[in-house]
Amino acid sequence: MKFRSLSISLGALALLATLAGPASQAQNSPRYRVIELGTLGGTYSQTFYVSSKGVTSGEASLANGNWHAILYQGPFKRDLGTLGGLNSSAFGSPNAIGQVVGAAETSHTDPNAEDFCGFYGSGAPWSGTTCRGFLWQDGWMIPLSTLGGRNSAASAINNQGEVAGNAETATTDSTCPPYDPTQGQYQVLQDKPVVWENGHIKELPTYGGDPDGFAIAINNDGQVVGASGVCSTLNVINGLYLSPVHALLWDHGKVTNLGSLGGNFGNQAHNMNDRGQVVGVSDLAGDAVFHGFVWSQSSGMQDIPPLQGDTYSVALAINDAGEVGGVSIDSTFSTLTAFVVLDGVPTDLNALISADSPLQLQTACGINSRGEITGLAVEKSTGQYRGYLAIPVGRNESRE
Repeated sequence: MKFRSLSISLGALALLATLAGPASQAQNSPRYRVIELGTLGGTYSQTFYVSSKGVTSGEASLANGNWHAILYQGPFKRDLGTLGGLNSSAFGSPNAIGQVVGAAETSHTDPNAEDFCGFYGSGAPWSGTTCRGFLWQDGWMIPLSTLGGRNSAASAINNQGEVAGNAETATTDSTCPPYDPTQGQYQVLQDKPVVWENGHIKELPTYGGDPDGFAIAINNDGQVVGASGVCSTLNVINGLYLSPVHALLWDHGKVTNLGSLGGNFGNQAHNMNDRGQVVGVSDLAGDAVFHGFVWSQSSGMQDIPPLQGDTYSVALAINDAGEVGGVSIDSTFSTLTAFVVLDGVPTDLNALISADSPLQLQTACGINSRGEITGLAVEKSTGQYRGYLAIPVGRNESRE
């Protein structure tokens, strides 16, 4: 199970997350109406982004346990399929012409037995095949190229059709740890941040000599954010085999280090809006605690603290109005709670929905211009994970 921008495997989540306790009452009446998003016959789904038209994208399990990329619009679900392999996921918000991007396993065996897209490490069945970024439109899934390696992944697309993601080179990565069977599969080749434009791939520079990196969001001005760092075992924060060191902004080829909240590691950008505001996560001084952040050119990196009583936070989503969503985590990683920033203060999203909701909202991964929020929830009765859509009550209730 992934948060995409904050990813924890299903196996790890069994140890890390329990149902959150009763939410503090921020108001006497709910402010969001919550829709539970279904599966493709299995027991799991998760959504990462929601478009301005309320179309949500993510992944859902089939009856056989495989995960497929999925789109939800109102009561309708669309299975996007794969590139011939077992698993796929849609990461980016659908753009103005309905294009969607993500990652999908192929039917081609990977000689290095890499879990490049992190499906196996996140709880999906093992395939042993390569994984490629894809561009989907009108029922067709088109694979995206690499930098000479076998694998790639796409994370976001803008209205101009520019795609941000990461791709392997043909160069062995000396920073990768040796294979450890207790940690699942592993990364072998260098993994670089990239942008695809009109089918052509362009490598983006990393920072400070970092051998690896990823691009995770792109706005309609062509600005890109992500991170660079070194190879690692599966990182439960970003769902990649990469330990981030520098949170980065690429502006038409120029790379900018966004800095940190005091830490030397764990710094990564997760999303951005068309105003150039960036959200992400950064270690505090001492590298023992991480907090979410919002960054702008004028104010630099500003701390978004966790909910009261929690220790960690991650900012995952921001819309053009500057509304921010994310996840707050307690000191033992046993409780995950979705939050939205209201009047500059992170607020438990569960306190803003009906108290008798069957769902406990754990992450706020995407937020659109209408203030609709999507992410991961857990069914209180079954403990199963579901994508959800939270719609502000009395504000843009209609969905196209």
